Amino acid sequence: MQNKCTVNKYGIIKLNLVIKYENCDLVFCENCGHSNSKMVTMNSSEKVGQKAMQQGPSRESKCVKEDKDIHKEKEKKEVGIANLPPNVQALMSTIPSPEESPNYLIYKKMESIVEKMQDETTGVPVRTVKSFMSKIPSVFTGSDLVAWIMRHFRLEETWEALHFAHLLAAHGYLFPIDDHCLTVKNDNTYYRFQTPYFWPSNQWEPENTDYAVYLCKRTMQNKARLELADYEAESLARLQKMFSRKWEFIFMQAEAQSKVDKKRDKLERKVLDSQERAFWDVHRPMPGCVNTTELDPKKLSRINALKARRLRQCQELLLQHNIKTNPIVTITNPQEIEEEIQKNAEINTVKENGETSAIIEQTEAVQQDIEQQIETARRQVAVLKARLERRNVRVSKVADMFISFCEQYVEYDPFLTPPEWANPWINDTTELWDQEKQCKDPLPSRRVRRWAFGLRELLQDSAGREHFAKFLSKEFSGENLKFWLAVQELKSLPISRVASYAKDIWKEFLAVDAPSPVNIDAASRELTRVKVESGKPDRYCFDQAQAHVYHLMKSDSYSRYLRSEMYKDYLNGAKKKTSVKGIRSIVSFTGRKEQSTN
Repeated sequence: MQNKCTVNKYGIIKLNLVIKYENCDLVFCENCGHSNSKMVTMNSSEKVGQKAMQQGPSRESKCVKEDKDIHKEKEKKEVGIANLPPNVQALMSTIPSPEESPNYLIYKKMESIVEKMQDETTGVPVRTVKSFMSKIPSVFTGSDLVAWIMRHFRLEETWEALHFAHLLAAHGYLFPIDDHCLTVKNDNTYYRFQTPYFWPSNQWEPENTDYAVYLCKRTMQNKARLELADYEAESLARLQKMFSRKWEFIFMQAEAQSKVDKKRDKLERKVLDSQERAFWDVHRPMPGCVNTTELDPKKLSRINALKARRLRQCQELLLQHNIKTNPIVTITNPQEIEEEIQKNAEINTVKENGETSAIIEQTEAVQQDIEQQIETARRQVAVLKARLERRNVRVSKVADMFISFCEQYVEYDPFLTPPEWANPWINDTTELWDQEKQCKDPLPSRRVRRWAFGLRELLQDSAGREHFAKFLSKEFSGENLKFWLAVQELKSLPISRVASYAKDIWKEFLAVDAPSPVNIDAASRELTRVKVESGKPDRYCFDQAQAHVYHLMKSDSYSRYLRSEMYKDYLNGAKKKTSVKGIRSIVSFTGRKEQSTN
């Protein structure tokens, strides 16, 4: 745009502002009032207001016309994407959308609850309160809100409902009509719902210029309810100093918005003023209040990095597409020698339509890779959705399993059964755990009984492992337990000793001439041999063989151990020794008592 009139220094500033603020085509010259098709004058106040109201988050955007404009912009964007090459479209579909922002799912859950609150029949009762000289439209009390939350979520404590109401207010879904602090009180304080246009799920990122226009507009309206708070007055002074060269344009925007507001109905103006104030209370909160618009820097940087990488790939693919579809092949570097040109011509054979073989192969490879990634992701999503909808076990069966588990371990829970020593979870002592780790005879009967709960419980107890090893040695199958323990030790060794220790385990238990051969299936042996002889065996190269041996011990040796006389005698002996120890302690106590009386 060229300005034909002579402008002063303020006119130059206005022209720069027009270039920066793309949404507003307002240019005014104080000297001559010149305007063209993209320029309006101060006399056409209504057009100025309409243009200015489009800047930033404002109430004019609630109109149906604004929604249609947004819908048209989305359609134009979709049409533009549809005209791109297929590989670029596939790559652009992987760019994170606003719906993938860190808090988007939380916002949607909160908004579904707010929509239920706004239901005319089952929601929070919203009414217009009449006072002596005025009306307060579309409000509800804090006590009504808390009562609805407790009834809807079946809460028993009032503080839980208040906490949830605080979260809704802090995110800007509801707000007090006469306070900048976004909290909820369980009393007759009046609150109002925020319009969906200002909900945080719309990904608002208002700039300081928008905030400056809003504060400047508030100063133009001589009403007590629109007076600036102390922190807002300080913010206005700071912004005026920051945007000193643009302040005339900001003031002009605020004046235009104020003129449009004056044409509204009185009650409507009250509601819209409070909703706009609540919006800025969320995005520019008063000192001491929580700022819920801040995002986790790690999550935000991760999303921005992914967006930048995808956009860069899109640009590269578009460049390749333009080169491929361009029928004219030119040499951009005139200093290339003939040999290099001939070499490049041999590598990139140019076809009649201008396509080069290297570019075609590279584009096809990238397109196939992207399509494979998308197809793999779709299959994973389908599998996960199928798992969510499928139940492998009935709920009643799961409940019975939990009940039986709790009944089985109730004796070993120090909170449910008072132990002999102090409870280490509520006392600063580990005497109970230290006693259970000891292997001194006699063992407590409750400890021996726990071995029958499962093979894992038996192997976790050092005394149980020792007793089980004696039983296996009598049955000539002790190498199974030795192999299992050796593999467990391998998993806890430093990485420098893993390779050598893995080879020792192979020679000891799985080699052809092993001194303690373990009976496993041929498939597990072959898989383990390949991993060990690969040159770099890891900690988990014996996992399949270990699982096979564990299954053998659990299904065969362990069941026979529990039925054996060896275990029964040990359990009965622990019971007898425990009872004798208790009698001796009682006798010694009574003897000491008689000596003290004498």
